[in-house]
Amino acid sequence: MLFDTHTHINDDVFDGDFSDVLQRAREAGVDRMVVVGCDRPLIGKVFPILDHYDGLYGAIGWNPEDAVDMTEEDFSLITRNLDHPKIVALGEIGLDYHWDKSPKTVQHAVFRRQIRLAVQKGLPLIIHNREATEDTEQILREERADTVGGVMHCYSDDWPWARKFIELNFYISFGGPLTFKNAGLQRETAARVPLDRLLIETDCPYLSPQPFRGKRNEPARVRLVAEKLAGIKGVSLAEIAEITSENAERCFHIGRFSQIN
Repeated sequence: MLFDTHTHINDDVFDGDFSDVLQRAREAGVDRMVVVGCDRPLIGKVFPILDHYDGLYGAIGWNPEDAVDMTEEDFSLITRNLDHPKIVALGEIGLDYHWDKSPKTVQHAVFRRQIRLAVQKGLPLIIHNREATEDTEQILREERADTVGGVMHCYSDDWPWARKFIELNFYISFGGPLTFKNAGLQRETAARVPLDRLLIETDCPYLSPQPFRGKRNEPARVRLVAEKLAGIKGVSLAEIAEITSENAERCFHIGRFSQIN
């Protein structure tokens, strides 16, 4: 069975067919997933989902693009909800230098503060990094993020950087872009990441894999990522499913005791 380690099925685009999305996931062999809330509306929609469905886990944090908008009330919201029994990570958090909305200094401060919170709570991190790899690695190292580890979400950098993040106790997660024709770098990196440090994800509704590129993504399509990764690694789909699910359990400190229901 497959574990989609990063979804935004709490996004409004799934409101009209949420049950069908979960049913298609089950039919594709996806029995567990992490629902990520990274702003006020998405955080608010995580908990009704977690409370209603088995096999769904949550992560909450504040995304770097909107770092400038984060208030003390938002930080308190995250802090008090991290104790929910099905919250398994703090994220997605990190740095994003692609957009100009939040100054780097503000992003750094918000990033560091959330890392410290995760260390305090003993929760792994889910890291968003866009065009900020050197600073991301430096801050993770300086804040001793290795003590909790976590996930490098939707990884798109090269192997030397992946090795540095693995040394910091992070797993390397690949999504739909691994299937894109121009994703040679990701495939080269995936080929070198040790099997015990690999995860798979969709980041739905974004980054739908081939042949659905450009359309709304959903958890069922993590199977296409797993198939591509199996081919890269020269193992069967069943082996990749088992390995990446076990890695997710280890990363998020959860057991194989429930499925989507």
